[in-house]
This record gives sequence, C-alpha cells and structure tokens, in this order.
Amino acid sequence: MSIFGTVKVKNGQYRIKGDFHHVTPNTPIRNEDDGWKLMGVTNPRSMTYMHSYGGEAPFFESMSQGKILGTRCDDPDCRFKGTSYIPFRIHCPDCLTRNTIVDFTDICKNTAKVHTFMVCERSGAFNTLEKPIKFINVEFDGIDTILMSYLSIGEPKIGMRVVPIFRTVNPTYTITDLSWVKEGVPEEDLPEGFTYG
Repeated sequence: MSIFGTVKVKNGQYRIKGDFHHVTPNTPIRNEDDGWKLMGVTNPRSMTYMHSYGGEAPFFESMSQGKILGTRCDDPDCRFKGTSYIPFRIHCPDCLTRNTIVDFTDICKNTAKVHTFMVCERSGAFNTLEKPIKFINVEFDGIDTILMSYLSIGEPKIGMRVVPIFRTVNPTYTITDLSWVKEGVPEEDLPEGFTYG
C-alpha cells in the first residue's frame, strides 16, 4: 500500500487506492475517462467518531443477546395509548411521554412477514453487507410500525414468513446485527456469527 491515498473516477465510479491515514491534503481527484480533468481534492482526517445511542442503547444491546426490544406508549391520557413500536422509539410521537420498553422477541419470531422489499445491486460508502442487498420491510402482528432490515438467505417475496437471526458472536452493536431468513432455514446454514438467539 502506498503512503499516499489516491482517488480517481473511472466508468462513473470513484476508485480509492492507497492509505488515507497519512495526512496528505489536497491530493487531486482526476477523471480518467475525461482526459484526467480535475474533479476535486482529498481532505483526509484522522479521527475516531464517537456515536452515542442514548436512550436507544437497550435496543442495540438486546440484539447481541438474541432479543428484539421495542417500545409502547402506556400513558393513560394518550389518545394512542398501547401503540407499539419496532424499531425502538424513546418517546411517544403523539403525547411525548417516555415509552415503556417491551421485549417483542416472541411476537417477531412468530408473526414476522415481508411487507415489501427491494434488491440493491449497488450500495453507498461504508456498506458492510454483501451485494446484492435484499432490503425487506417487516411487519408484525400487534405492532403499529414496520421495521426495515435485510434478508440474509433466500429471495424475498411479499407476504413471506421470516424469522429473525442475530449476530451473537462478535456483535457490531449496530442494526446489521439483526437480519432475517425464510422460516425453516437450519441454524447451520446461517451466516457466520449469526444464531436464532
């Protein structure tokens, strides 16, 4: 690997090469397909970004333990008392009262089905999922929201029953620790590090 990081554009895509952990500002980015015309410059940074989950931390922690936590509004004065949320919402959007944390793992394992889906052949920067990515919107009985996630094994179909799988070995503590598979997939066929919880 070179000491300097370089970026060029070829076939309409950015091509990154080298090491950007050495501060070498203002390295030109040139378009190989258009006579090496200048497109911009690099501005590398050496930093660690600290991301706080705040009140949502229990949701991310629970996935590493094979659970799906959601929340429910239990305010007796709220017009929408009893509304249940997955993904996790700290406060009721209607009355702004702090929601109650609820373990919805069993509901998810027994009632989840694909509401809709899309398959992406390309992805954005910092993607860690294998392509094509099979994004699915998952609906649950008794839950008032729909969760966007991804299908690890199989081809998505609207109405298909799916079950959650969890990255319990070396979790990342991000939303990618939760994925879904078609009902009936043997545990030994799950992606590395994933279990049924």
